Amino acid sequence: MRPRGVGPADRISPVTPAASATRFACSVRSAAARPPAHSHDPNRAVASRSDGSLQAGARRAMSTPSAKNSHDVAVPILPKQRDPRLITIRRGGTLTDQDHRLLAEWAIVCAEHVLHLFEQHQPGDSRPRDAINIGRAWIRGEARMSEARRAAFAANAAARGLADPAKFAALAAGQAAAVAHVAAHDLGAAAYALRATQACVPADQAEGARRRERDWQRAQIPAEVRELVLDDQGQRNDICWNVFAD
Repeated sequence: MRPRGVGPADRISPVTPAASATRFACSVRSAAARPPAHSHDPNRAVASRSDGSLQAGARRAMSTPSAKNSHDVAVPILPKQRDPRLITIRRGGTLTDQDHRLLAEWAIVCAEHVLHLFEQHQPGDSRPRDAINIGRAWIRGEARMSEARRAAFAANAAARGLADPAKFAALAAGQAAAVAHVAAHDLGAAAYALRATQACVPADQAEGARRRERDWQRAQIPAEVRELVLDDQGQRNDICWNVFAD
C-alpha cells in the first residue's frame, strides 16, 4: 500500500550513523561461500497472505547447519497477541502513518549498520542492500508495500547457508524491509543486527559488543517513537533472544 498524503513536511531525514560508531570488523569463517541465488523468485513467496510466511523464511535461513552449530534456536519475533500500538489506524490499531515510517527508518538504520558483515562476505549479492533501498523508497512514498515485502523475502533467501555474522546481517535487512507490511518487524531488524554484532567477535567479547550496539541503536530511535520502542523491547525481549536486556 502506497502511503498517501505524504508531503515534504512528512519526509523523514535519514538517520546518519555517528562517525565515531564502532564498526565491527569480522573474519567470517565459512568453508565456501554459496553463490547468490539470483534465480530466486520472490513472487512465489508472496502467494501466502499471512505474515507468518515471512517469519517462515527467516526460520528456514536459521535451519542451516551453521545455525545449528551455533546453538541457535529460532525464536518468533512477533508475539501471538498483536500490540495495537504497532498496528496502523486503518487496520484497527493506533499507529499513525508518520510513526510507522519512523519505525521503518529506525529499523533500516539498525540493519544498515551491520550490512557490511554480509557485503564483505557476499560482495556480488545485492539482495539485502536492495531490501534496505526499497524500504527507504516505501518511506518516501515511492514504492508499494508489496514491493518492500518481496524484497524482504529476497533478503531472507540471501541469508541461507552463510556463517552467522553474514546471515544475521541479511536477516536484519529482510526484517527492516518487512516493517512496511507489519510495523512490529522493527524489533526483528534490531535484534538480528545485535546478533550479527555478537557473532563477529570472540565469545568472551560478545556481551560487551551486544551492549555497545544496543546502546547505539537506542541513540538512533526517533524521539516521537522512543517510548514505544523501548517499552516494546521490554515486552518482547524474551522472544527476541534476550538481546535487548539491560
